[in-house]
Amino acid sequence: MASVSGGRSVETVVFDIGNVLVDWNPRYLYRKVFADEEEMEHFLGKVATPEWHLEQDRGRSNQEATALLVSRHPEYAREIEAFYGRWEEMFGGPIEGSVRLLGELRERGYPLYALTNWSAETFPLARAWYRFLDLFEEIVVSGELGMIKPDPEIYGVLVERTGLDPAASVFIDDSAPNVRAAEALGFRGVLFEGADGLRDDLASLGLLYNGDGVPNRAVEAGS
Repeated sequence: MASVSGGRSVETVVFDIGNVLVDWNPRYLYRKVFADEEEMEHFLGKVATPEWHLEQDRGRSNQEATALLVSRHPEYAREIEAFYGRWEEMFGGPIEGSVRLLGELRERGYPLYALTNWSAETFPLARAWYRFLDLFEEIVVSGELGMIKPDPEIYGVLVERTGLDPAASVFIDDSAPNVRAAEALGFRGVLFEGADGLRDDLASLGLLYNGDGVPNRAVEAGS
């Protein structure tokens, strides 16, 4: 347990997965599909939009989502069908620095949980590919619940399943709205902007050593 300012303590760490621990970007695929970068950006901004994709994270089936979008944009049928047909090509692999931090936190004995916006259909594939996800004691997947971050209800499911105390927990996400929602519920929020910055944030909370390999004073005080 690491002591932090005000005499409080941090007992638990909650991670987002996509673009915190795993590099995901549809452009990895669509740069192979489109010869023109501008047309690719039009497709991802106006056709296969983040809002459309988020509904699969909320529980809509990939088949239904694909059929709906093809009916709206038949001129892009091939490109739309590639979204889930070639889904694995959207991954750049683990974000190694973040995965190292996850391992260090595990070694230091902190309970680790994940809360992710992810399709229930595709998450089992990711779990099989990225074995470091086994370090988590519990992973709450939005597509299995029919709710997504930043809806407060999904944070409530996390709390109910794990018994964690939000006031003694750190929530890490690359989405500012998701972090703000967690903070509104009492979590200490950390906006992920890279593994080096995350180490600094976790060291400032007394959870890890700093970049110089020196224990953070908060850790020493609370050990």
